[in-house]
Amino acid sequence: MQKPQQLKDFLVSSISELKVNPDRLLVFVDEGHLRSTLANGLSFEYAYKLTLILTDYAGDLAAISVPLLDWVRVHQSELLTNLDQVKNAISFEAEILANDKVDLVVQLPLTERVVVKQQDDGSLNISYPAEPQYQKAQDSTLVTLYNKDGSVLAAWQSADPQQHYSL
Repeated sequence: MQKPQQLKDFLVSSISELKVNPDRLLVFVDEGHLRSTLANGLSFEYAYKLTLILTDYAGDLAAISVPLLDWVRVHQSELLTNLDQVKNAISFEAEILANDKVDLVVQLPLTERVVVKQQDDGSLNISYPAEPQYQKAQDSTLVTLYNKDGSVLAAWQSADPQQHYSL
């Protein structure tokens, strides 16, 4: 699994309090599953709940939330775009301690694809493909829809993308 360490490294490098004391961020993988259909090979997917625990945190919750959401946008975007998942995908709890500090627990479901390819010599090679990334939508252009006989069915000017993205 790659994502737990990637997320930990990202948060430690992004959050001021963790730069000073990275050992206050604990990472756990819970409820893990291996998913494989054996469709054309041994490739599979890890599915698990990632639990982050930040101990004795005295900062603003947004200092954790914003970098976390930015990481999720790149590495597990369906948690932000899938309407069935967005409501409950990322959860948190805080135990309020003395001196305005909290122990913060954040949980999120993650998946990781593992591609297993058989080499010419029969050995197996594994790789972890990157998640699909969002790209800026194309500039406004004339769009024409043709029938199979070449006649024009419809034509229109596409919308100006402004700040829109597509997958």
